[in-house]
Amino acid sequence: MASSMPSPASPPDSARVDLPVEGMTCSACAVRLEGALGRAPGVQEASVNLALERATVRFDPAQTSATGVAGAVARAGFTVPSRDWSFPIAGMTCSACSTRVEKALRAVPGVLEANVNLALERADVTGLAGIVTGEALAAAVARAGYEARIPAVAADRARAEEEQRAADAVAARRERLMLLVAALLTLPLVAQMAAMMAGLHLHLPAWLEFALATPVQFICGARFYRGASKALRARSGNMDVLVALGTTAAWAYSVYLMATLGDAAQGHLYFEASAVVVTLVMFGKFLETRAKRGTTAAIRQLMNLRPQTARVRGADGREAEVAVAAVRTGDLVIVRPGERVPVDGEVAGGASEVDESLITGESLPVAKSPGTRVTGGAINGTGLLEVRATTVGEDSTLARIIRMVENAQAGKAPVQRLVDRISAVFVPVVVAIAVLTFAGWMLHDGAFEHALIAAVSVLVIACPCALGLATPTAIMTGTGAAARAGILIKDVASLERAHRIDTVIFDKTGTLTAGRPTIVALHALRGSEDGLLRLAASVQQASEHPLAHAIMARARELGIEPGPVSDFRSHTGHGVTGRVGDREILIGNSHWLEKRGIPTGGETARAREWQDQARTVVWIADGAGLLGIMAIADPLRPEAPAAVRQLHEAGIRSLLLSGDTPRVAAVIGAQVGIDEARGGIRPEGKAEVVGELHRAGRVVAMIGDGINDAPALAAADVGIAMGSGTDVAMETAGITLMRPDPRLVAAAIAASRATFGKIRQNLFWAFIYNVIGIPFAALGLLSPAVAGAAMAMSSVSVVGNSLLLRRWKPRLANVTSA
Repeated sequence: MASSMPSPASPPDSARVDLPVEGMTCSACAVRLEGALGRAPGVQEASVNLALERATVRFDPAQTSATGVAGAVARAGFTVPSRDWSFPIAGMTCSACSTRVEKALRAVPGVLEANVNLALERADVTGLAGIVTGEALAAAVARAGYEARIPAVAADRARAEEEQRAADAVAARRERLMLLVAALLTLPLVAQMAAMMAGLHLHLPAWLEFALATPVQFICGARFYRGASKALRARSGNMDVLVALGTTAAWAYSVYLMATLGDAAQGHLYFEASAVVVTLVMFGKFLETRAKRGTTAAIRQLMNLRPQTARVRGADGREAEVAVAAVRTGDLVIVRPGERVPVDGEVAGGASEVDESLITGESLPVAKSPGTRVTGGAINGTGLLEVRATTVGEDSTLARIIRMVENAQAGKAPVQRLVDRISAVFVPVVVAIAVLTFAGWMLHDGAFEHALIAAVSVLVIACPCALGLATPTAIMTGTGAAARAGILIKDVASLERAHRIDTVIFDKTGTLTAGRPTIVALHALRGSEDGLLRLAASVQQASEHPLAHAIMARARELGIEPGPVSDFRSHTGHGVTGRVGDREILIGNSHWLEKRGIPTGGETARAREWQDQARTVVWIADGAGLLGIMAIADPLRPEAPAAVRQLHEAGIRSLLLSGDTPRVAAVIGAQVGIDEARGGIRPEGKAEVVGELHRAGRVVAMIGDGINDAPALAAADVGIAMGSGTDVAMETAGITLMRPDPRLVAAAIAASRATFGKIRQNLFWAFIYNVIGIPFAALGLLSPAVAGAAMAMSSVSVVGNSLLLRRWKPRLANVTSA
């Protein structure tokens, strides 16, 4: 369901609304609506997606509103659909109460009608989809002093989607019925045409041809007249104008011949041309609608993953089945074997294997036990799981995935802007060519029939639809295929830039390594090793750094209790300090300690030996000098060498940037085959390296998973976050990998290249079709029926070509061949 909300990427004085739009039939319609919205007062930016039939508008709330935007859509000749809400109201005691609630509801922007029944204690509201939300209605009722029991956002959204699917099904049935009627009425006319082509002189009576063609023209083909009239009222043109103009001309000329020649007109009529064209174009639009539905299959699959109910165990031990929307953070949810996990959470009890393939793209079931996290929508295996809910509703992983995929599919690629400019003048140019064709044939041989048929063929064969669908259908299918593989693309800009990437920068920890560092060696200079570990754990208990987790894990393993710490401070890129008892403890790298006046030279040889083994050396000191050092190892991900090799095969250069020492970075880089490894890089330094590469003319992708990677992720042309990382990294990045497999980096680039390859193919065929078809029609080499069939198939072929992207799957190199 569309939504109205402040845009996170917009300035504070702007808001954004996503509106479903009905009535668009071709790219000229989308261009016309985009232009009308762009000229509307207060609108700052407008983007219309023909394939999704949606308009995304950013506006100044001080100058207009979401309702004002919907009004601009209506003035352009299109419709924002409405939807109904029905919900109970608590707290009403008399008719004055119901009147007050009714008035409050009618004041909500976008509400068309509101009725409150006191006896039933219920409100029935009709409002514009995409503008009116359940939260807005509930808030209005609350301000009036009453309570509206409206389902939560997720449930409201699910209901709206179900309603939309039902409405689409009704529309499809109506369209199929109209097509069937048109085909049955046109069949005798086609049989007559086929008989004549076979040399048989079979002619239907003129009155029968008229009786068959007229319902096809004006009842079955009414959609073209409606679309054409809206376009002409808006002083624009679209596909409907071309079809209506061409077929009406053929039908009207046939009626003229009947009126003037009577029975002699038999065999000279063109009713079959108008009826066949209308039927074929209807057939083409029917196939196009079905094919377009295939491009959004990924979104529907993700939406179908959401369970509607959950089994919650209360404090008394009893289990109750409730709506997912009613589950709250901290609730204990019971997931039986074979059921879908209803919410994101942490396993509190039980063990099982969970199928997360439709969420992360991981084909093998993942083992789950107490302490591990599970994602809502995953399928439980053979064990019973007790899951403690952590995120619910619109904050859940699945909801965020759906939002990201929707945002990417709704976007407009830069190449689409050029297509839109062409579409804006396409129909007037085609009409002009048709007029010139008519005039040329009249001057050539003076045969009115030849001139009319050639002009009608020009009008009918020209198709702006293929141009308008070439880009959005490829983007929708490509981003959907990537999402099924566990690659989430945030927006079209990231998708567009990704196919030009020639340099990839890897962070080390959590990206090329597993992100599970452990202490593998410890050396105390003063006191015992246990005492050294206790001091380190006491300071690091306040830190979230992965190395701190390694220290804390080792302390727990040995049963060492950390002491209290005060004055804890994190020195980004250097280390941490904290006061334990009466001593200030410093934990960090050697360069930082040297700058603080603490010599480290005595342990340099041992440190180098550890670093040559790709171990991170942590130095611990107090005011009196060095206390000891420890070696921390973070194992390489087994997929890392294969990931780098795939990039090299694609002609992409790789870099490793690490805050660790240059020696450790070099060893890791050599192990995975990185082209260049740089160590000792602070977080801001990573962004500076990105800038350096930009100045050298490189197109850069940055892969990271932590808060310290966010500046570089934002600076890169494309930021890629590992799904196992922090929310900050995922929000900053343009692409998120839903499982921690670095091979998906090359796969994400491959998905982008495949998508833009399809866009180029689609645009080539759409342009070449019109460039070749229109001259052929103008020269009289195509009949209207053939031209209509070609026009109908052009859009279907473009959408069908885009659908081939659904077969795309990532090629992941075998990890054992590294």
